[in-house]
Amino acid sequence: MPQTVTTRLDLTDPVALTAALVDVPSVSGDERAICDLVEDALRLLPGLTVVRDGDALVARTELGRPQRVLLAGHLDTVPIADNVPSTRSDGRIVGCGTSDMKSGVAAMLVAAATALQAPRGPAHDLTLVLYDAEEVEEARNGLRRLAASMRDALDADLALLLEPTDGAVEAGCQGTCRAEVTIPGRRAHSARSWLGENAIHAAAPLLERLRVYSPRDVTIDGCTYREGLSAVRIAGGIAGNVVPDSCVVTVNFRFAPDRTEAEAHDHLREVVGPFETVFTDSAPGALPGLGAPAAQEFLAVVGQPPRAKYGWTDVARFAALGIPAVNFGPGDPNLAHTRDEWVDEARIRTVTATLTEFLTT
Repeated sequence: MPQTVTTRLDLTDPVALTAALVDVPSVSGDERAICDLVEDALRLLPGLTVVRDGDALVARTELGRPQRVLLAGHLDTVPIADNVPSTRSDGRIVGCGTSDMKSGVAAMLVAAATALQAPRGPAHDLTLVLYDAEEVEEARNGLRRLAASMRDALDADLALLLEPTDGAVEAGCQGTCRAEVTIPGRRAHSARSWLGENAIHAAAPLLERLRVYSPRDVTIDGCTYREGLSAVRIAGGIAGNVVPDSCVVTVNFRFAPDRTEAEAHDHLREVVGPFETVFTDSAPGALPGLGAPAAQEFLAVVGQPPRAKYGWTDVARFAALGIPAVNFGPGDPNLAHTRDEWVDEARIRTVTATLTEFLTT
C-alpha cells in the first residue's frame, strides 16, 4: 500500500497537518508510527511535559493559570479501504480518518502549538491527550488505560474531545447497552413440525414490540436526546430439516443520559418481556456538563447553541471522572468510517481558529 513518508510534523497549518496524519496508517493496534511523530512534535513545544504510555501521550503545562483545559483525540482509525494516502480536491481532504478524527487531532495540535508559542502563552493551563484503540472494544481503549494508570494527570476544568461534530458543540452523549434475548422452542423434525415449537416463529411478538416501540425525546440543558431500541442481529436454526429450539435476538438500546445504566437495563428487560436476557456490553451516557464556567466561556467563543451528541463517545469517560466535557471537531460524523470519508478544509480552519481563540484569550 503506497504511503507518504513523513519525517516531522508541521504544527502551523491544520489542513496540511490533517493530510500528513492521514498519510500515516494507524489502524487500531498499529498506532506506533503516528504516535512517534506526534511525540516528537510535542517535545519541541515550549512549556510541555510529555509522558508516553504505550501508544498514548499526555502532555501538560504547569503555568499556574486559574483554569486547566484538556484537549483529547484518538490516533487510530478503522481499517483502511483503499483510501490512504489522502487526496485533495474541491476544498476537501479525502482519506481514512479525515473526519474521525485526524482533522480533529490536527486542529488541537495546531491550536495548542499556537497558544504555547504566543507572547503571553496560553490563557489556561493545557493538557493534551492523544490515545490509541478508540475504534475497537472498550477493554483496549487507550483513554481507559490512562484513566486507570495516571488519573491525576487528566484533571481539568473542561475537556474538549475533538470527535467529529461538523464544527458544532455536541454536549454529553447517549449511553448504550446490548443484550442477547433468547426465545425458547422445542426441537422436532421439520416434516413433523407440529410436534415442535419453532423458536424463530416465536420471536415475532418480540420483533413487533421493537418495531412499534416509541422512543423518548429528552431535553437536558437545551439539548434534546432521542432514544432508540433496535434489534441489530437475529440468530437461530440448526439444520434445513429441523425445527429450531432456540432463537437469539441481539437488542441495542441507545438511552438518554438522564438514565443510569441500571435503569436502562431495567427498561430493556421491561420491553422485551419474559425472555432470558443477557447483557453483553454496556456504557453509561454523559450529561451535557454545560454549567461549568469553562464550558460557558467556550460556548461564548463558539457563538452557536450546543446540541445533543447522538452515539457514545469518550466524553462519558471524562464525565465519570467528574470532568465536564463536550465534543467539538471539524469532521462530519455522517462521513465517519465510510470508504469515501472526507473533511472540509474550511471547517478545519474554522475549528482551529475557535480553539486558538479560546486557548489564548
